[in-house]
Amino acid sequence: MRAPLRWVLWDVKDTLLKVRSSVGEQYCKEAEQMGLRLSAVEVNTAFRQVYQSYSRRYPNYGISQGLNGQAWWTGVVRDTLSLCRVQDPALLNTVANNLYHNFCNAENWEVFPDSVRALERCSSLGLKLGVVSNFDSRLEAILHSCGLLSHFSFLITSEEAGVAKPSLAIFDQALHNCGTAADCVAHVGDHYVNDYLSPRSVGIHGFLLDRQNKHNQADVLLEHRLGSLDELPSRLLQLMD
Repeated sequence: MRAPLRWVLWDVKDTLLKVRSSVGEQYCKEAEQMGLRLSAVEVNTAFRQVYQSYSRRYPNYGISQGLNGQAWWTGVVRDTLSLCRVQDPALLNTVANNLYHNFCNAENWEVFPDSVRALERCSSLGLKLGVVSNFDSRLEAILHSCGLLSHFSFLITSEEAGVAKPSLAIFDQALHNCGTAADCVAHVGDHYVNDYLSPRSVGIHGFLLDRQNKHNQADVLLEHRLGSLDELPSRLLQLMD
């Protein structure tokens, strides 16, 4: 006999909220406050190059190499702007630190229209909610500023956990926090490996959010696909019977 569902775990970025404007636009806006005029297109190109390099060299914010989220992100900003011919070290540090702290503000994030409805509906079903996110330690402040924090009983970020999805260890931590068996827990997110395959491999019910209909993997069952978070509560009800 299947155990009834008790918890729903959530990815955050590109599931519940997204960055409001491009990295290039946001970096340029901050640089302009310091008297710098940069091209958003050029900054975006430089950012992609630097971000990919840092992700390879220092995975999960470089935690295992003695870094942390703030050092990792300020390094990304400094190196991005350096590629755009900004050379003053003091200026680079100021812009990088300002951007790191400004990204805690709600003005830099857009909550998807269906997010609050889904969270409230899940809670009304008697389900408890938690977060498992490949994010740095600013996540609590971001969720608070966006009005979402109160929905969750706990947050697990990859920076604080020391491991990132798709590592099964981060889901083991989440199950410990839930205090229940994996088949009493669901997880929803937008990444095929991190948010679908990985939780399912430990027995958690995985749901793949696919707002843009871009996932075509044959092993994702139709009942596990969501075009919108509005579809989630009815799917969860089937696991509560």
